[in-house]
Amino acid sequence: MLIYVLLSVVSFITVALNLLVIISITHFRQLHTPTNLLLLSLAVSDLLVGLLVMPVEIVYIEVCWFLGDIVCTLYYFVDYAVTSASVVNMVLISLDRYVAICDPLRYPTKVTTSRAKVGVCSCWLFSVLYRLLLLHDHMEKPGRSSSCFGECVVVIGYVAGVVDMVFTFIVPITVIIALYVRIVLVAVTQGRRLRSQMITAVAPRRSGPAAVRASELKAARTLGIVVVVFLFCFCPYYFPALEGEDTSVNASSVAFEIWLAHFNSCLNPVIYAFFYPWFRKSMKQIVTLQILQPGSRDAKILH
Repeated sequence: MLIYVLLSVVSFITVALNLLVIISITHFRQLHTPTNLLLLSLAVSDLLVGLLVMPVEIVYIEVCWFLGDIVCTLYYFVDYAVTSASVVNMVLISLDRYVAICDPLRYPTKVTTSRAKVGVCSCWLFSVLYRLLLLHDHMEKPGRSSSCFGECVVVIGYVAGVVDMVFTFIVPITVIIALYVRIVLVAVTQGRRLRSQMITAVAPRRSGPAAVRASELKAARTLGIVVVVFLFCFCPYYFPALEGEDTSVNASSVAFEIWLAHFNSCLNPVIYAFFYPWFRKSMKQIVTLQILQPGSRDAKILH
């Protein structure tokens, strides 16, 4: 019973937090920016994890699977697709922050709303096609990995597991770490330059450079948290592939590594949204139902 309650709370929090992010970005016109469009895509993928994937795993912790082999395969396809989309969205957000911090003058021309939409669409298309390719054997013959009636299990071979680990773990985390290191170097360089200017200036200004440096350090700190949380949540899932074994996923068991990977979807809105003041302000207006008032879409959310 404790496990049921705990996992149900995690699922509810995941849905609630990501739904708040989605409502905030879609409702307020001031939040319709390329960066927030990427955050919206991330929130949608994480919302699907909490809304579709987690409840099914909670229901079938200690009971048999009675929905058939086809639904079982579709369930895992949705699981893998939305998880992949979440990871790719994290990479896109890191790229967006990298351009904004390391090349701020050309950021408005490099990162536009139309390009952000293309990136989001490509993210979801890649995730769907990639998972179709990875699970094509199970799509052709649903239930091929099940050993008895009432079991919903998918076994990914070692080669496919290694490929999956490379594309959904090693490559994304390498890109994020590389971007993070670059952002830190830029932040440190600009910080030293700012301190030098403040020492030599008679009346140093506190607005422009100081605000830029603070924003850069905040973005660097946020990406650092992303790297640590991503490693913590996904490393256990890929241990079988690292040890040369097949990856077995069973919907009727509450495997710790599976839930830990899904828990990343609950932490993403905390990492990406709660670090932004606009989210706290918009969340307050949503909870107090101020968004139902006329003209609330044009409210000043950003300072």
